[in-house]
Amino acid sequence: MDINSMMASQLRSLQSTVQMSVMTKALSMNTAAATEMLDSLPAQPVAAHPTKGISVDVKA
Repeated sequence: MDINSMMASQLRSLQSTVQMSVMTKALSMNTAAATEMLDSLPAQPVAAHPTKGISVDVKA
């Protein structure tokens, strides 16, 4: 195997590793941003459904 093909193989491997690292970092940043956005939303009280649970239809 000549030196050019070995270097090309190592370069492809390095590019793949760097690409995965960049993607992982971007995903981490997006996750942090989404978490921060959800935390910043005001707490909304859960409203009871207007008719749910008032009456129950049961057939024997």
